[in-house]
Amino acid sequence: MPDDTAHTVEITVLPRLRDIAAADWDACACPEGADGRPVDPFTTHRFLLALEASGSVGAGSGWQPQHLVARAGDRVIAVMPLYAKGHSQGEYIFDHNFAHAWERAGGRYYPKLQGAVPFTPATGRRLLTRPGWEETGRAALLQGMVQIAANNRLSSAHITFCTEDEARAGAEVGLLARVTQQYHWVSRGYADFDGFLADLSSRKRKAIRKERARAQAFGGTIRAVSGDALQPHHWDAFWAFYQDTGARKWGTPYLTRAFFERAQESLRDDMLLLLAERDGRPVAGALNFIGRDTLYGRYWGCTEDHPCLHFELCYYQAIDWALAHGLSRVEAGAQGEHKLARGYLPTEVHSLHWFSDPGFRDAVARYLEAERAAIDDEIEVLTAYGPFRRPQTEDP
Repeated sequence: MPDDTAHTVEITVLPRLRDIAAADWDACACPEGADGRPVDPFTTHRFLLALEASGSVGAGSGWQPQHLVARAGDRVIAVMPLYAKGHSQGEYIFDHNFAHAWERAGGRYYPKLQGAVPFTPATGRRLLTRPGWEETGRAALLQGMVQIAANNRLSSAHITFCTEDEARAGAEVGLLARVTQQYHWVSRGYADFDGFLADLSSRKRKAIRKERARAQAFGGTIRAVSGDALQPHHWDAFWAFYQDTGARKWGTPYLTRAFFERAQESLRDDMLLLLAERDGRPVAGALNFIGRDTLYGRYWGCTEDHPCLHFELCYYQAIDWALAHGLSRVEAGAQGEHKLARGYLPTEVHSLHWFSDPGFRDAVARYLEAERAAIDDEIEVLTAYGPFRRPQTEDP
């Protein structure tokens, strides 16, 4: 075990991920991957490099890599995926109101720094430290990020979808902690989907069975494809789905076509594609990423509209697959109160924020305090409206 306090730590900025060895990065990002899957694949060298190599981030995207690397001597002890942002798109914990207020006051909000995984609203570690270097590594990364923002006279720096522990550590050194929410499904020891249904109220159980039957009557078959079973033609089909959804939601999809080619090479073991096929042709699909204990739903799209097929592929098939493969959680992405009736309950999501102007920081702190109270109330109310059976002793 290293001495976590007796070394001088040097921080450098890495504008290209390929300039650090994957082994050095992953020793901090996913040390548990040495004996199995990482907790999540999103901060791995292979995932972040795929974003850069495909042009999904970098020049012209508004996401310019500025990754932090902390070294003690010649050894990499901590890393952080960090970007200079020219907008607030693709973040999912949005700061548009902060940007508008800053600019109404006559300031320039962009560029800012963003510690995040681009286009990925999934909670995970952002202050990535080699085991044994947690305290020193976290402190160095936080100090480095703030110092870079201050030295370059940037408006702000943000770390989104961090863990609760990281949010606490950031708050201890003066960053503002924010709490928002998502909807996650968590197994209560279910053996299969019927075990999950048995935990629901009778009315919700019947509604889900009816919805699944309606979806599965679309006139085709549904299958799960992962690992070496994924082939280039699957990405041809999914690209059409992704283009359709992206055009309707964002105007321009975030990921390039080259990302899926790169994914076929280096990420296919991390990915699960749930495909609906009719007459031998894919008509809808949902793309998931596989973590050690969690299935992460990311993208959905279709070329034909069929009732309830979206719910079947994105929510129910994901639960089926997770239970069959020993996973206990499904995170189905951002937004969506419609997930509540399908067993996905509200869950806290954490982020950290630093602002260069002390007066603005104080105003945001007051706003976040009020927002936190509202989020706490909303989570309590929504959880009570969830589909699960209430104990017989509980008052109606």
